[in-house]
Amino acid sequence: MARKNLGCTSLLFLVLLGVGSFFATYNLITMIVHNKRMNSGRLSLDPIVEMPDNMKKPGGAKVLFHVALTATDAPYSKWQCRIMYYWYKKHKDMAGSEMGKFTRILHSGQPDNLMDEIPTFVVDPLPSGLDRGYIVLNRPWAFVQWLERATIEEEYILMAEPDHIFVNPLPNLARGEFPAGFPFFYIKPAENEKIIRKYYPQENGPVTNIDPIGNSPVIIRKDLIEKIAPTWMNVSLRMKDDPETDKAFGWVLEMYAYAVASALHGVQHILRKDFMLQPPWDLETGKRFIIHYTYGCDYNMKGELTYGKVGEWRFDKRSHLQGPPPRNISLPPPGVPESVVTLVKMVNEATANIPNWDTS
Repeated sequence: MARKNLGCTSLLFLVLLGVGSFFATYNLITMIVHNKRMNSGRLSLDPIVEMPDNMKKPGGAKVLFHVALTATDAPYSKWQCRIMYYWYKKHKDMAGSEMGKFTRILHSGQPDNLMDEIPTFVVDPLPSGLDRGYIVLNRPWAFVQWLERATIEEEYILMAEPDHIFVNPLPNLARGEFPAGFPFFYIKPAENEKIIRKYYPQENGPVTNIDPIGNSPVIIRKDLIEKIAPTWMNVSLRMKDDPETDKAFGWVLEMYAYAVASALHGVQHILRKDFMLQPPWDLETGKRFIIHYTYGCDYNMKGELTYGKVGEWRFDKRSHLQGPPPRNISLPPPGVPESVVTLVKMVNEATANIPNWDTS
């Protein structure tokens, strides 16, 4: 496939289109999550799907995984990648960590100014216009190329995203042919069976075979994702080409595509609620491993959440589309949950220690 040179302006335009699509559903999603989780900041640390007894990890054994995330060369993506990589380096060699090497899979088709700072593998974007403004459609295609071309020493891979921060050392949560994934409340294959059956026919089994996940965060054995990735890419493109599916799944279409592709290959995930927390809805960091700051955190000065409304105090990654947030963001007012305070402190520590932060 010919390399496409997407200029910074075009990339920013695509990001803005995608963000606009997401922002349209932001209030609705946050309202739903808020109603589900209000006054319940703690999540069970037990997996929803227990691993088979014979897949327990032998005591003392260390099984490394490669940390991989897809990214663009837009400023919005760059500053998030820099913060993520900072915390990867902080936690990589801590007790309990099984993190191996790190790769930013850059699907801009050309190198950028972070090549010397973050280990990066450049791949091609989809042909111009094929993503139709849904930029994450490049993610499965990026993984297909990386898996085919790169030398990956580790047996396992963590598929991560730029807006992930490692808050605790991350062990390998996968076990053999059972990858580990995070269950998203809004991925509901059974409630969308009519649409799902277009891609997962009746003869493949019940819709409950499809896990309520996306591709990230997922820790998976390399040989399994090598099989799944081309199917994930093809299902994503088919879903985007179908108006009914595109309308129903919207911003999370590519997540459904990964879940369906995994099921088509007979892969079932261990679902770990402790894999990730998402402020402001998860109130405590606890022993969870990744902070995912996809939602805006808006509060009044009394420390009360003003979901769906810009707060007197706020931290929202979408406020920084064209450049990085400033160093030393003010801490939230008293009464704001620990998870949000921890997020801001971790962002501040990273930005204080990353050289030339303002050039992200």
